[in-house]
Amino acid sequence: MTVPLLSVRDLRVTFGTRDGDVCAVQGVSFDVREGETIAIVGESGSGKSVTANSLMRLNFGSDVRIEGQILLNGRDILAMSEEEVRQLRGNEMAMIFQDPLTALNPFYTIGNQIAEAYSIHHPNTSKRELREIALQSLHKVGIPEPGKRVDQYPHEFSGGMRQRIVIAIALVNSPKLLIADEPTTALDVTVQAQILDLIAEMQQEHGSAVILITHDLGVVAEITQRLLVMYAGNIVEEALVTDAFAHPTHPYTQGLLRSVKSLESQRHNQLEPIPGIPPSLINMPSGCAFHPRCSYAHQLGDRCAQQRPLLREVGASRTACHATDDVLLSLGLGDS
Repeated sequence: MTVPLLSVRDLRVTFGTRDGDVCAVQGVSFDVREGETIAIVGESGSGKSVTANSLMRLNFGSDVRIEGQILLNGRDILAMSEEEVRQLRGNEMAMIFQDPLTALNPFYTIGNQIAEAYSIHHPNTSKRELREIALQSLHKVGIPEPGKRVDQYPHEFSGGMRQRIVIAIALVNSPKLLIADEPTTALDVTVQAQILDLIAEMQQEHGSAVILITHDLGVVAEITQRLLVMYAGNIVEEALVTDAFAHPTHPYTQGLLRSVKSLESQRHNQLEPIPGIPPSLINMPSGCAFHPRCSYAHQLGDRCAQQRPLLREVGASRTACHATDDVLLSLGLGDS
């Protein structure tokens, strides 16, 4: 078996606040292999974006404590100096942010921003070469008339075009790992599909692995192969996307799938929201964090409220739940 491009082990991220420590990520472990596309999903506050920022070491600070290991090609990012991490960012690993308008500098042309992202890691490149690289990058991501638009500013582009520019900047150095944090949230459905197609095309061209952070399960089904489901800072299910959609083995995954639109739900006018709300990370429930909202917890007595379940093999998935394999394998989407 090949060595993973990225290996995350027991990642814990704690923020110091006035009300006490908040453990936003609680012992997360996963691997990403070269050329693979995985999705990390969950409700707001589940820890998926904190996990993504930690991989890039973007949430370092005096009030943040990050523990565990983040190995990129065998090198521990958490053990590196800030200068070493800067050499990785935008070169071996890059990020597509949720809001392109805040990701882009309004005072610089897009050509200069693409050129700067390249020249940081290739300082001996001439101005003429940098301009040509910027033009090629814009052409690759589908910006019309790149020769004209290379000298324009971010506010002169639509939201979809700005996101294409952010993708061009992220990919200009052909990174091995691309992290996309809610890259289509603010876009309409048509533009969203175009951006997803573009990410998939660019991934094939550059051979990058992609980690997609999203709450949109439709996006997951479109371009990813493997799924990590997070709840309250923990991974509660890991599976191939096809297996997770057809046979979810955690009650939370089942709830997420039932709460989104599908042909079946529209036919019967049925959308089933998950009851309750996600827990406060300052005052987490004991045991399984999902047990106050779980319809199966009452069948297991006090165990769910007292013991935190660990990930284990259940069918083709890995699931953190106290229920028996027979119960979890029978969940499906047609059960109550």
